Amino acid sequence: MQFPAIRLRRNRKTQWARDLVAETNLSPQDFIYPLFIHEGNALKTPVTSMPGVCRLSVDLAVDEAIRARDLGIPVIALFPTTPMRLKNEQGTEALNSNNLICQAITAIKSKVKDIGVMADVALDPYTSHGHDGVLLDNEVDNDKTTEILRKQALMLAQCGCDIIAPSDMMDGRIAAIRDTLEKAGFHHTQIAAYSAKYASNYYGPYRDAVGSIQLGQTIDKRSYQMDFRNADEAISEIALDIQEGADMVIIKPGMPYLDIISKARAQFNTPLLAYQVSGEFSMLKLAANQGLINYENALLETMIAFKRAGCSGIITYAACDAAQLIRK
Repeated sequence: MQFPAIRLRRNRKTQWARDLVAETNLSPQDFIYPLFIHEGNALKTPVTSMPGVCRLSVDLAVDEAIRARDLGIPVIALFPTTPMRLKNEQGTEALNSNNLICQAITAIKSKVKDIGVMADVALDPYTSHGHDGVLLDNEVDNDKTTEILRKQALMLAQCGCDIIAPSDMMDGRIAAIRDTLEKAGFHHTQIAAYSAKYASNYYGPYRDAVGSIQLGQTIDKRSYQMDFRNADEAISEIALDIQEGADMVIIKPGMPYLDIISKARAQFNTPLLAYQVSGEFSMLKLAANQGLINYENALLETMIAFKRAGCSGIITYAACDAAQLIRK
């Protein structure tokens, strides 16, 4: 059969027809909503490099978790803005059971029972040098860092964290954390591994939001985060993390790495999350503020692109915006 018997535009003619045959659909349940936590009470501080995003004190983070829950968003992800006075070379504040993240987890889980809480496991918010682990001989020491991450993961689980998200990219840390959680009886605590976290140029606004230290010239994160020239290596990382006990895997950044997402989906059945990182989010917002794009339309198109590539879920600072648009 050929034209005119076949006219593919027939199924595009009306909105109801397009909805009927749509191959990819989006719902608020697809989103994970990141929140930045800082010290204080009833304190909300705008992040200048991320329009519409604020750092929140713990009490306001609880309110924001309620808002996300009411919009149908199933999970929030928490990130600390650690005061400089609490940072040191070893990142010991990461193991303080009363640190900002532990306070936020405890408060949210006590007042918002029906939302999941995810927290990163890594040392970069707590180290005075800004790296994801401890330094030895001017390098990030993999095994010493992993031993600290075991303790950090267990502490977060004890606070009530539902999903542990190791974002450090140390070798073997998923197996170590899974072993620690199992031995401590946290059999149902999930691990969402940042399996393919690239050394990307798109993280700048995030580092502004959490007050990350400006890294020196002698070491950079390319020695442990992935080289953005590599795709097959990402598949190897994902396979290893699944074998070691990851329940979900994360690819970060998101939009520039749709090929990695698609490649991973073709090979693995494990739930796959994309992280639309701060630089991606800010570019959408800033372009919209300049009148170059329609923010709402571009946002939904971007979210659909993640789902079409094979994502089970999307970590995005625009989660509430997208959820409201879908409902509307």
